[in-house]
Amino acid sequence: MPILSVFFGIIVRMLHDDHPPPHIHVEYQGFEALVNIQTGEVSEGRLPKKATAIVKE
Repeated sequence: MPILSVFFGIIVRMLHDDHPPPHIHVEYQGFEALVNIQTGEVSEGRLPKKATAIVKE
């Protein structure tokens, strides 16, 4: 899975032909989550509050 960005230990990835809705895969210190691109909300998985706020921003 291609890496789009790495910042503050947060790894953001995206697949070309992944399932809808459009989302990114985020990893941070053993946590994994799918984040909706349109809303910035975690749709699956879990991230710490601080990491979620940084990704959403």
